[in-house]
Amino acid sequence: KICSACFRRSCLYVRRRNKMLINEVKNELENHIIPFWDALRDDEFGGFYGQMDNDLNLDKKGGKGVILNSRILWFYSSVYRTIGGEKNLDNAKHAYEFLKNHCVDRENGGVYWMMNYDGTVMDSMKHTYNQAFAIYALSTYYLACKDKEALDLAFELFYTVEEKCTDDVAYMEAFDKNWKLIENDALSENGLMADKTMNTVLHLIEGYTVLLQASGDERVKARLKFLLDITENKIFDSENNKLLVFFDRELNVIGDIHSYGHDIEATWLLDRACDVMGDKDYIEKWKNINLRISNNIYNIAYENGSLNNERDKTEIDKKRVWWVQAETVVGFINAYQHGGDKKFLEAAGKVWEWIRDVQIDKRKGSEWWAEVDYNGKPMLKFTMVNEWKCPYHNGRMCIEMIHRLSAVS
Repeated sequence: KICSACFRRSCLYVRRRNKMLINEVKNELENHIIPFWDALRDDEFGGFYGQMDNDLNLDKKGGKGVILNSRILWFYSSVYRTIGGEKNLDNAKHAYEFLKNHCVDRENGGVYWMMNYDGTVMDSMKHTYNQAFAIYALSTYYLACKDKEALDLAFELFYTVEEKCTDDVAYMEAFDKNWKLIENDALSENGLMADKTMNTVLHLIEGYTVLLQASGDERVKARLKFLLDITENKIFDSENNKLLVFFDRELNVIGDIHSYGHDIEATWLLDRACDVMGDKDYIEKWKNINLRISNNIYNIAYENGSLNNERDKTEIDKKRVWWVQAETVVGFINAYQHGGDKKFLEAAGKVWEWIRDVQIDKRKGSEWWAEVDYNGKPMLKFTMVNEWKCPYHNGRMCIEMIHRLSAVS
């Protein structure tokens, strides 16, 4: 039994360390991540430039991913809600105008996959995953500035998803511009071709969570419960405490993949969905499931002060991916807050140290390395900015740490 003096010293240590971590991530957010993306604003054609190589050469005529610009809209809206700043709000509005005016198919509904630099359509594919991020971004923008037009557009996309993307099992994913099913190349990996993915379900949950937060709409709440039930009954492997990744049309699993980053990201997103719904049964049930997943990830994937990437059959991919490390910090802090096991708080701090010392590129005018190897050497296959590499994961990690560590004593 710990004595009262030791307990007080322990609490004081935690508070001091958390204050230091808050200062570090706030500095990273305000003085590194935000300025990097500020510089990518395109005031000539709208939105934000979408392509930069690892030598920091900006391609002003490169494609602008709709996922990228949705995530940038989410980022600046969330930054404004966290630390304020009229420039952040203006950048959110700039991203919103590009999304609204160029990325939405006004004839057939939904948002496209990829735009040219000038806002014309490069890839007209409609993907459920992409709709989810637009809903997420528009709902967050509404929370930031109360622009009813943005919330109305989020609902247009919600109704489009529910009309066009559902079947008698769950949600289909990849469509052409006229909503005819096509192969799901965009979200299939590891030599597999999946009809449905855990990834899309997870981010529909994410988008619908914020839409519910913004609106209180009962239909959104009902579909959010539906998605959580699918996750519990079809995606969660209760025997192995992990999420299955790829599925056929009937939600039968295909392949033997374990995505460590998606697992730890899912834990806190699923907890947040339940909190926003306010359903005590779902809150308690998912708290238990998510702690099981978090413990499993800690035991099998946390190594060398950071997180391995994934397992494909028996092969472990140990490269350190920027988004996986960022989500690990948030997921481990969430596990500590829900279960009280200090190993998660300590591990979150260690992963942040890895990010601070290794994953962040120290070159002037740069941001985070997308991938480094197990020993911290940059891997240059994935570029600095592209349709996937954006301020969503790392910016969100900073925002979540600011909020969460302030509440941890």
